[in-house]
Amino acid sequence: MFTHFSVTGCSLELLRKGERGIVTFCKTKDETILSKLISMGVKPGANITLKQKLPSFIIEIGNIDLALDIENIRAIYVRIIDHSIN
Repeated sequence: MFTHFSVTGCSLELLRKGERGIVTFCKTKDETILSKLISMGVKPGANITLKQKLPSFIIEIGNIDLALDIENIRAIYVRIIDHSIN
């Protein structure tokens, strides 16, 4: 009757490979970073999967894989919706 649900929220940087989350907000004072994230579709409500952490962060949003630097990753906060066992 119940599906797995978590209210746990954290920076995207803390997710493990394969975990999925819903963007809750982007926290940055740098308007350039914020504009870049929004133009890539990273905005509240978007589903994100962390596909890779090393050597660089790769996220999947929609059907698109994006490589992001640590500055961008640290600005994204998510609510975890799926825990990986990878």
